[in-house]
Amino acid sequence: MSAALLAGLLALRLTSLGMVPLQAAVLQGSQRSTASSAASSTTSSRASSNEKKPPLRQAYVGDASCHSCHKGESSQYSETAHHLTSRFPSSKSIAGSFAPGSNVLHTSNQYLTFEMTSTKDGYFESAVEQLAPSKTLAHTERIDLVVGSGRKGQTYLYWKADTLYELPVSYWTELGGWINSPGYPDGSPRFDKPVVPRCLECHGSFFEWKPPPPNRFNKSSVVLGITCEKCHGPGREHVARYSSKSPLRHETGTAILNPASFPRDRQVDACALCHAGAAEAIAPPLSFVPGEAIDEYLYIPFADKDVPVDVHGNQIQHLEKSRCFQSSRMTCATCHDVHKPQRNAAVFSEHCLSCHKVDACGKYPQLGAEIAKNCVDCHMPLQESEVLVSDTNGRKLKPRVRNHRIAIYPDGSTH
Repeated sequence: MSAALLAGLLALRLTSLGMVPLQAAVLQGSQRSTASSAASSTTSSRASSNEKKPPLRQAYVGDASCHSCHKGESSQYSETAHHLTSRFPSSKSIAGSFAPGSNVLHTSNQYLTFEMTSTKDGYFESAVEQLAPSKTLAHTERIDLVVGSGRKGQTYLYWKADTLYELPVSYWTELGGWINSPGYPDGSPRFDKPVVPRCLECHGSFFEWKPPPPNRFNKSSVVLGITCEKCHGPGREHVARYSSKSPLRHETGTAILNPASFPRDRQVDACALCHAGAAEAIAPPLSFVPGEAIDEYLYIPFADKDVPVDVHGNQIQHLEKSRCFQSSRMTCATCHDVHKPQRNAAVFSEHCLSCHKVDACGKYPQLGAEIAKNCVDCHMPLQESEVLVSDTNGRKLKPRVRNHRIAIYPDGSTH
């Protein structure tokens, strides 16, 4: 369900790099918070950030150029949530059903329904108002882009000339049905929620922004999904250097970014671009390149330890509050391999057990060795978001999102 409903982590799979003293890691977190505050309040910092520019379109080569040499990394990547986070509409990419009986969303307004239809001309959402027993008024827009892999849900976008808007009906996988898009009022036939660059920056790999208004883009420039170059940086020079006929073939350096070689903070920053909640842009969209400090591009409020942080979108803030993070050198990629689909939470237990012993768990006397099969549901439980809410047919629907603060939750266990 768009950035709204999240998705995995952007880092590449790296190895855990050992242990550091807890005090040093806590200090590191404090320095990050201080740097973020400075980025928010210092005019000179904002000025220098605004001078940053995104790489040129011609610097990118596309995933096909990567696959020929990197078959191991790319063989399963096309099925990952990151790769599928934005696509063109099709019967395969749209999770919601258009079958009669399943294609209508009722609202709190008894005279208004939304209908999802498919024809040879495409896929559509319509607001249908019953003005009189024999008179209806309909507003219809085409589904032009699908946002979200469908693991949690999806949101749909439409173009109005060269401006981009979110459609009023989304799909929620947990409910198996259509819902009112979060942010739209229930019972109102509106189609006016603009899609701004920060949405596309996390759900796509490239676009040309043409404001005003803030949701105006060059339609033909949009590169959908998270491509290899989103994490590795523009690849044209790398491809040219490794071409069999290139005179640069034996030059020093690979001319490509490898997040595995970044310092720990920079590895986490690569994920923070999209997994640190409602960040405020302080540099032009797409100007961040992995390996650089995210604080120079986004103001991210890292809350104090006692300040509640919503589970929606704030994976980095939660992770950095974790004792596991503070007392080790772990990064997002210690657990996440973004080159492969990861849909079973239980398999992450092997990462937990590389540091923790099963019989040290407080639940071990009651549950025995069975707890080794699923550490995550107890120590990183699914919890309802309090900021991402869908008002649908008089009900408030809240998605359950994985809390990335690794901790002991007395009431969070699913056992």
